[in-house]
Amino acid sequence: MKNRICALILGTFSIYGVAQAQQQPANAPFEVHGNFQLDAQYYNPDSTIGAPPVPEKLLMNGFGNINLTKGRFSAGLRYENYSNVLLGFDPRFKGSGIPYRYIEYRHDGLDITLGNYYEQFGSGMIFRTYEERQLGVDNAMEGARIKYSPVPGVYLKGVIGWQRTFFSRSEGIVRGADVEFAFNEAFKKLAEKKTKVIIGGSFVSKYQDDQDPVFILPENVAAGAGRINIIRGGFNLFGEYAYKINDPQSTNNYIYKTGEGIYVSASYSQKGLGIILSAKRIDNMDFRSDRNAVGNNLNINFLPALTKQHTYQLAATLYPYGVQPNGEMAMQAEVTFNLKRGSKLGGKYGTTITVNYSAVNGLDTTTLNNGLGYESEFLSTNGEVYFRDFNVELKRKLNKKLKLNLNYLNLVYNKDVIQGLSGFGTIYANIGIIEMLCKVATKHSLRFELQHLWTKQDEGDWAMALVEYNFAPHFFVAVMDQYNYDNPNGVELHYPIVSTGYTKDATRFMITYGRQRAGIFCVGGVCRNVPASNGVALSVTTSF
Repeated sequence: MKNRICALILGTFSIYGVAQAQQQPANAPFEVHGNFQLDAQYYNPDSTIGAPPVPEKLLMNGFGNINLTKGRFSAGLRYENYSNVLLGFDPRFKGSGIPYRYIEYRHDGLDITLGNYYEQFGSGMIFRTYEERQLGVDNAMEGARIKYSPVPGVYLKGVIGWQRTFFSRSEGIVRGADVEFAFNEAFKKLAEKKTKVIIGGSFVSKYQDDQDPVFILPENVAAGAGRINIIRGGFNLFGEYAYKINDPQSTNNYIYKTGEGIYVSASYSQKGLGIILSAKRIDNMDFRSDRNAVGNNLNINFLPALTKQHTYQLAATLYPYGVQPNGEMAMQAEVTFNLKRGSKLGGKYGTTITVNYSAVNGLDTTTLNNGLGYESEFLSTNGEVYFRDFNVELKRKLNKKLKLNLNYLNLVYNKDVIQGLSGFGTIYANIGIIEMLCKVATKHSLRFELQHLWTKQDEGDWAMALVEYNFAPHFFVAVMDQYNYDNPNGVELHYPIVSTGYTKDATRFMITYGRQRAGIFCVGGVCRNVPASNGVALSVTTSF
C-alpha cells in the first residue's frame, strides 16, 4: 500500500532531487558504474497462432550504460544495438549508435546538465521525458538543463533542447521552466508544523516550423500548469491543473481547440488501513514536439492512468487500459485493510484485503464546424464508456510454509476505442485468479497459479496454469500454458511456455521457449501491440 501511495505523489517531489542529492566533495574518488542488457529471440513461423515468418530468424535488442563520477562531475553514455529490433517494437529502432550521452555538474544547490537527460514537471501533465524499455519508449531531451535551489524551500528547473526519436532527434525545440515552493522549508516558523504545504507551477512550449501546404499552423505552442500538495500525518492531497493552447496535429485531426487537464488525488494511511481516491479529466492534451508524430513517439507530456496496474498474465495482457489523451474522464478508488493476526477473520498470521474500482468514460461532446472540432461539458459523465474494473484481492498466510493469494476482476473494455480498432465493440469479462506459494525447504519453494477469464465476446474464454520452482537466490524454472477455448470462431489454441533462469551476484540469464499470443502490453497507461510469436528467447542482464 505504501508503494502505491508513494507512486501517486512521486511527481510532486521530483524537483527535490536537486536539494536532497548527496553533495560530493571535490576530492571524491573516481568511480565507474553501469549496466548491460541483451534480449534476443529466434523466431519460428506458426500460422496456427498467426506468428509471421521472420526473414532474419534471430532478432536482438541490446544496450549498455556507463556512468563516471568524480567529485562534483559526472558523465555517461548509453550504446544501443538493434539487429534487428524484436517484433512488437517500432521497426525504426534499427542499427546501432550512442543516442544518450551527458555531462553533469553539481555543487551547492546547483545542477547543470549538458547533453541528454530525463526530467519531469509536477505530475507530468505538460512535461515528462522518460525511458520505458519494455514499451520501446524513450523521449529523452538533448540540450541543456539547469536546476537550482537559491534558498531553502525554493526549487527551480529550466530545460531546452530536442527530443530523441530513434537514432535522430525531433524537428521541434522544447523549452520549459518549473518552480516549486515548500512553505515549511522556506519559513522557520512553519518547520515544525504538522501540516506541510507545497505549491508549484510549470511552463512549457515547443517550436516547429509551419511547412504545411493546407493549414496555417501555430509554430509556437505553449502549455502551463499549477499544482498544490498538502500533507498532514497520513493524509496527502495533490491537485494539478494544466492548459495548452491550440495545437493542430495528426492525432487530433488538426483541430484548433485548446486543451486542458485536471488531476486530483487524495490518500490516507494508518496502521492496517490505506485509502486512495483519485480523479482526472483530460481534453485534447496530446502534446508532441513534432505535430506529425504518432504512436508513442515524441510525447512531451505524460498523462497518468487511473486504473490498477495488474501483474497477473490474463489481467495484464488481455484487456489492459491505455490512456486516451484526446479526451477522457476517469476515477479510481482503492481501500486496503489488514485483518488482525489471531482474529477469527484474520487467522493466525493476519489477512490483507484490497478492493479497487476504476471507471473511464469518453467526454460528452458536441461537434462544431468552425475549426475547433468540438466542445464538451466540463463535468458531464454522459460520454461513451471506455473502461470499468472492479477487483478484489485477498492475501493470507495459511501456515509457516503456505501463502495464498486470491483475486477477482470484473471488466468492461471498449476494445475499439482503447486499441484503435473497429468491429470488436465492448467486451464484458470476469477473471478469477488463485496463487499459492509453498516453501518446501530452506531456499526452495513452489509457486502455483490458476487463472480463468470468462467472456462471450472477442476470443471467448481463457484458462491459464503455471508451476514455478525456485531455488533462491540463484535458479528458477517455470512451465505455463494459456488455453483459449469456447472461441466464437471455433478455434481452440494452447500457448505453452517453458522458462528457466540463473542469477549470480548482479548477473542474470533467462531462457524461454514457447508460444506468445498476440495482445497488448501496457505500463502506466502507455501501450504497445505485441504480435504472436513462436521461438526461443534469451535475456541477459548485468550491472557493476
